[in-house]
Amino acid sequence: MDVVVEGNPILQPFVFPPYDVVEPKHVRPAIRTLLNKLERDLELLERNVEPSWPKLVEPLEIILDRLNVVWDMINHLKAVKDNADLRSAIEDVQEEKVKFQVRLGQSKPIYNAFKAIKDSPDWNILSDARRRVVENQIKEAVLSGVSLEDDKRQRFSKIEQELERLSEKFRENVLDATKQFEKLIKDKKEIEGLPATALGLAAQTAASKGHENATAENGPWASSGDLDNTGLIEQILKLRLEKAKLLNYNNFAEVSMATKMATVDKAEELIEKLRRASWDAAVQDREDLKKFTKDQGALEADDLTHWDNWFWSERLRESKYDINEEELRPFFSLPSVMNGLFDLAKTLFGIEVEPADGLAPVWDKDVKFFRVKDSSGSPVAYFYFDPYSRPFEKRQGAWMDVVVSRSRVLSPDGTSSRLPVAQLVCNQTPPVGSKPSLMTFSEVETVFHEFGHVLQHILTKEDEGLVSGIRGIELDAIELPSQFMENWCYHKETLMGIAKHFETGEALPEEVYLKLVAARTYCAGSQGLQQLNIATVDLDVHTKYVPGGPESIHDFYHRISKKNLVTPRLPEDRFLCRDFHMFGGGYAAGYYSYKWAEVLSADAFSAFEDAGLDDKKAVIEMGRKFRETVLALGGGKPALEVFVQFRGREPTPDALLRHNGIVAAH
Repeated sequence: MDVVVEGNPILQPFVFPPYDVVEPKHVRPAIRTLLNKLERDLELLERNVEPSWPKLVEPLEIILDRLNVVWDMINHLKAVKDNADLRSAIEDVQEEKVKFQVRLGQSKPIYNAFKAIKDSPDWNILSDARRRVVENQIKEAVLSGVSLEDDKRQRFSKIEQELERLSEKFRENVLDATKQFEKLIKDKKEIEGLPATALGLAAQTAASKGHENATAENGPWASSGDLDNTGLIEQILKLRLEKAKLLNYNNFAEVSMATKMATVDKAEELIEKLRRASWDAAVQDREDLKKFTKDQGALEADDLTHWDNWFWSERLRESKYDINEEELRPFFSLPSVMNGLFDLAKTLFGIEVEPADGLAPVWDKDVKFFRVKDSSGSPVAYFYFDPYSRPFEKRQGAWMDVVVSRSRVLSPDGTSSRLPVAQLVCNQTPPVGSKPSLMTFSEVETVFHEFGHVLQHILTKEDEGLVSGIRGIELDAIELPSQFMENWCYHKETLMGIAKHFETGEALPEEVYLKLVAARTYCAGSQGLQQLNIATVDLDVHTKYVPGGPESIHDFYHRISKKNLVTPRLPEDRFLCRDFHMFGGGYAAGYYSYKWAEVLSADAFSAFEDAGLDDKKAVIEMGRKFRETVLALGGGKPALEVFVQFRGREPTPDALLRHNGIVAAH
């Protein structure tokens, strides 16, 4: 047997993934060996399948879990420790992995067994979570082409493989563009106005590229940038449309909506309602900016161009609220922010987060590992935290990922459930010299946001692994807890507990806190339109655009944007070429989900406002209720039912508009 298979860390049993020892050479033999085993397991299941939990769901969960945990592990390494060998290894086995997934999704014996459970007299005595598992599996099988005849089924499989390959290539192009482009600046005049933190990081980057004597004061300073994904976008859209037609849908957006709360019509209705509410505010934002630049003697109103907007918008914000994001960094050191975040989680949800470094292998020296305990002191979950930017190997942005889900079937000791494990990844400025990582306020919001996803995954009480944590939750509800957590960045007690000067320990002045709260609604109209525009483009691209037709994807994008934005995009704007959500991730025909879930999250937070944010007892009580519903139930119930269980009614957009300052507070 191949030595790389025999001693392969990917194939060994593990509690926590062996991130520290997995190498590209392990990937091909491990995945191929695993797929062969899972193929045999699947054949055995199909031969012996019965419409019962022990003979259908439990063995299926084991197969799915083994594949997901291993595949997610190597793809996580690609996202945080990217290199050519790892890419090549994953690319070589990706087609085989997708082929197995499609084969599993199209298994008629398994599909028929799930249908038999649903049609059985025992259906009504099954728990909510078990009914949800059955319904989800039936729906997923249909969307995997289980009903297709042989030639169409084969074509469907090819499309799925090609779509996975193209999306992977799309992501790689964006990362490569970032890695390949650099600009070396030696003239100090060219960097006037850049904040000290940016200069320090740029100088540190220059030093790492061989300019050993680089300093923040004297340079040189390095930076990074982008490539063309237009051809890939066309191919992806063409294949998505073909896939939709094979499944008897009119377009890919309808396929996407099959597993969401909304329909295409409902999503468009919400977007239009919010667009109308935001339009006048966005027009006023633009007029305010024009007047400000003219008053400053800097630009005539008509001279204000796209590259001026962000700069002058930030100057206007500083002028109105006397806030400078860069000057606030010393008050938001990473250790202080994380301690405050964990204290908030303790208050709201009764959990204790403690360091557990050394318990699990990590992929980088800066990665932290945490244990989460409930009020009894028992561990309930674990998570990794990878905070810093590494532009030459780590993809941009911030995200949460599942490592393993809570599961009764996959219990390590046969009694208590397997505990969930998550990953929290950010791209913050690393420590420079002796200073800790100092965060902008928007980075503070980002880490609160991603921790909300972590909380929903790790605080689940659902033992059915296929619907525990964030699994089985409709995508347009998945952002509820993450956006909900962002609200606490504006809660006085929470923020003032975090904001301490890293050198002096001085608290953030109260007037600065009040300005931050006031600035929250700054440009809410124009920023809201930007997000609504992307949501509209995303839906229109997947309902109305004709791939390979007379209109190019970029012309289509600009035509749609003109209707939605007060200031049209630059003619050379190629935003879609870097949009992970639409073409490199899981949000295709689903970007509206951010606004849909923002309605849910704002409404959920308004329950705390109604109870009284200054009433600690009421906050704790409401926090426990939020934990027992939104966080605990996971995908075990439809998202709307979970929301109603927490809030006592269906959601409305009133709280969102009020929080954005677009509708006056009652």
